[in-house]
Amino acid sequence: MGLRDRRGGDATPAAAAAAAPAAPLGRREQRQTDRQEFGRRGSATTYKMQEKLASFGDDFWIEDDGGARKYKVNGKMLRVRDTLIFEDLNGGELVKLQSKAVSIRDKMKIERVNGVSALIVKDLVNVLGDDFAIKLDDGRELHMKGNFLDHEYSFYEGNNKVGEVSKKWFRIRDTYGVQIEAGYDDILLLACTVAMDQSSHDAV
Repeated sequence: MGLRDRRGGDATPAAAAAAAPAAPLGRREQRQTDRQEFGRRGSATTYKMQEKLASFGDDFWIEDDGGARKYKVNGKMLRVRDTLIFEDLNGGELVKLQSKAVSIRDKMKIERVNGVSALIVKDLVNVLGDDFAIKLDDGRELHMKGNFLDHEYSFYEGNNKVGEVSKKWFRIRDTYGVQIEAGYDDILLLACTVAMDQSSHDAV
């Protein structure tokens, strides 16, 4: 005789259902789950990026996953002074990234106009791995770990995951996403992402 719940019903089917493996998540549910990996209640922001955006030599808009423009990368400056300029919606400069520095795979400088600058260096603790440290001018240190060539890696501050780069959010050719914890320094992680994109592909 099967076990019975308080209402007198047979509890065995329910127990069996609970023990059964969960059904695969749909695309929408998976996106919601991914968002909740970091950022409270799915509040992380996802940006849409284009591979090798600096190689086009033209302006490029970084958009959120809803298609709203957030930052402009002024690729035209490459023709003038070998520099990528990140701008806000009003044209104000946020970051300067020297293209010559990007070609040096083990060291890249992220120069902030009004904010904390950073130096990306090879993580000496993981010499055999593809890990990099982001040393900030204020003394903090972040780490990037994963597959940079395939745009599948994450940002960490200590043990906390604060950002992720992946193609799983978009199904558009030569496009990938950058998801950043709510309230974090978006432009810093986006600039680091562009630097790694150029460095990884230039090294191929």
